[in-house]
Amino acid sequence: MAKAKYVKGKDGFFRTKIWDGTYNVDGSKHRVNLSSKKSSADLEKKVNELRAKVKSGEFVQQTDKLFIAYAREWRQTYKDVREANTSRMYDNIIEKHLISLDKVKLCDIRRTHFQLVINEASDKPCTCHQIALTFRQIIKTAVREKMLPAGACNDICDGIDLPRYKAKEKRALYPEEVEAVKKADFSPMERCFVYIIYGCGLRRGEVLALNKDFHIDFKSGVINVNNSVMFRGNLPELKQPKSQNGFRQVPMPGFLMEFLKRYIPSLEGPYLIHNKEGGMITESSYKHMWKQIIKKMDAAAGGTDKLHVIYGLTAHAFRHNYCTNLCYQVPAISIKKIARLMGDTDAVVLRTYNHIMEEKEDVESAVNRAIAL
Repeated sequence: MAKAKYVKGKDGFFRTKIWDGTYNVDGSKHRVNLSSKKSSADLEKKVNELRAKVKSGEFVQQTDKLFIAYAREWRQTYKDVREANTSRMYDNIIEKHLISLDKVKLCDIRRTHFQLVINEASDKPCTCHQIALTFRQIIKTAVREKMLPAGACNDICDGIDLPRYKAKEKRALYPEEVEAVKKADFSPMERCFVYIIYGCGLRRGEVLALNKDFHIDFKSGVINVNNSVMFRGNLPELKQPKSQNGFRQVPMPGFLMEFLKRYIPSLEGPYLIHNKEGGMITESSYKHMWKQIIKKMDAAAGGTDKLHVIYGLTAHAFRHNYCTNLCYQVPAISIKKIARLMGDTDAVVLRTYNHIMEEKEDVESAVNRAIAL
């Protein structure tokens, strides 16, 4: 007679724990309890049924958890390491818009709930797209964690009617802004920041993370980019790039190299952009520095306290200016190389800057050269 696979406990039940296809926060497998009062064979049947459901993607955890509670857990677990502005965006969407679903269980969420939330914010197209982004990510995670069935993402998220939204067009620097970069009476640290975002197109956080001992290579003439600063509250925190594309070497133009060779020996601490003690600056200190940069550029461009010539300028506009100017150099430099310098993918650069490529095209001449007899 074959030996029973499972042993009866003192309470009269046959019990075991089986992996349900999901993982705990620490990466270990999440297991569920299965039991049978009938026999070891009956429990084995339940185990095989569960394993088959896990394999086919049909298994779903039984839970009464509310959708809003799950959304908050999702934000805390998966989005806590994002930039402060991104984290605030998720918090805003959950607490001001998804909160209207506070009485709905996660297992009861349907497409109508998604559409109703969008409808309530229909006068704010940008917010609607942020809601859609957040909602879809929550549902996808719930499916991966077996809280919703495998087809739930398509059933709930497909066919949602969003208001039309066109993002603000990015722009390069105006000629008066470029002239102001040359003429403004910056402090050495302000000039360092402006020269790097202008001459290398680095993101704000990437510049704030630059360490003179690890990132500036005068011998090769490059800046090594391998981390960034994010703000948690007001405090700075180092993080690695979001993807492998973020790790890169960016050549320093001559004016930046000459400046840094004079600037770096004057530093007492390791960071190029620093606080009074030489450490990383806080978010409030950065905002104050940027306000001063704009004020000095405005003055250099002929602005006054009553009439500003330069306003609404962000650090990211310098990054866009850098990429725009590189795109005008195609084919002397390839899109692939530009993407590498930017820390982006080829697709992102093409999608954002394709209009520049089209401006440069001379279709008639190209066709004549290509097929001339």
